[in-house]
Amino acid sequence: MLILKNVDAAGWQFAAHAGSPKGRQLAAHPSAALTFYWPGRGRQIRIRGAVTPGSADANTADSLARSPAARAEALLGHQSRHLDNLAHRDASITESARRVEQNPDLVAEDWTLYTLAPVAVEFWQAAGTRVHTRLRYERARPEAEWERHLLWP
Repeated sequence: MLILKNVDAAGWQFAAHAGSPKGRQLAAHPSAALTFYWPGRGRQIRIRGAVTPGSADANTADSLARSPAARAEALLGHQSRHLDNLAHRDASITESARRVEQNPDLVAEDWTLYTLAPVAVEFWQAAGTRVHTRLRYERARPEAEWERHLLWP
């Protein structure tokens, strides 16, 4: 799970630590899909495309916009790794938070703002009859024109 940071002409932006499982997967295969699902409304949007890492300035700006606690955790770079015990986690985060407090401009070196440039966007509307309505916009490249297609349920 990630937070959508921004959407602009370049694409859909999200951030992660480059050393995390997501960051390593994106380095090996720089493409992804983002899915937004509203079960109460029976709606879903799925966006697919190539992913590029942000510039050093964009990465720094995104990191500095995060809360001090989130920045302290990112400085550790241990996301999703095995943890021996909670006391070790708490002591590590406390020390990292102290570092952020002493140096408010300190950012995690591997914090990365990624941009997904969409080449496919699918809209799905559920129907009680299970004959769902699906609409997909596709393009061969991020700079190409969009083509609209209805899809079978």
